[in-house]
Amino acid sequence: MLDRRRMMMGLGGVAVAAGLLGKAGLAQAAKVSAGGKSVLIVVDVQNCFVPGGSLAVKEGDQIVPLINKLAKGFQNVVMTQDWHTADHVSFASQHAGKKPFEAVKLPYGNQVLWPDHCVQGTEGAALVKDLDIPHAQLVIRKGYHRNVDSYSAFMEADGKTATGLGGYLRQRGIKRVFVVGLATDFCVAWTAMDARKQGFEAYVIEDACRGIDAQGSLAKSWAAMKAAGVRRIQSGDLA
Repeated sequence: MLDRRRMMMGLGGVAVAAGLLGKAGLAQAAKVSAGGKSVLIVVDVQNCFVPGGSLAVKEGDQIVPLINKLAKGFQNVVMTQDWHTADHVSFASQHAGKKPFEAVKLPYGNQVLWPDHCVQGTEGAALVKDLDIPHAQLVIRKGYHRNVDSYSAFMEADGKTATGLGGYLRQRGIKRVFVVGLATDFCVAWTAMDARKQGFEAYVIEDACRGIDAQGSLAKSWAAMKAAGVRRIQSGDLA
């Protein structure tokens, strides 16, 4: 009887301790800090990529309020814009007999063909008007070379032509990169993976992104990002 009483008291002590730990927050996953050594990269939140645009991402407009809210918690914010020539090599219209979302082989590798989008100086290429990040410090325009596409904010699709963003961030002492925007499985993913290649910690805030998911591209991109060491988080994981 005495042994049983001791056992019950012991179990009760464990339960009380577990409850105290939970209340103290010690049993919960650690938050990710978005301090001064971090940057938020807002990828391609442009008119062409939201509903009504020529390459609309489903629910692409729904992430704008969350991005605005997240940006207020970052001292450092960089934005990107797709900025194509009217005859860009990535446009299906430039390849006889080809349709959007088909692929072709180009000198730098496989290229998905897109509807014409984000042509330089057009309304479609403009940032969505409800995007409200007045303290953004830099806008990187990418894809402006006619003969090569550019998904990543760091490197064009040839893997050789740098945008200069890596050097800019290193000179400013940035260590952590957080990526949001459009589309998860293309420009967001490539930006995050290139951030890892350039030595930064990289996080994709999933609920502040939306994907195209063409032929399973979303699942493939998450797998590739995981393999590259990119961390997949939610907005609520930020400190």
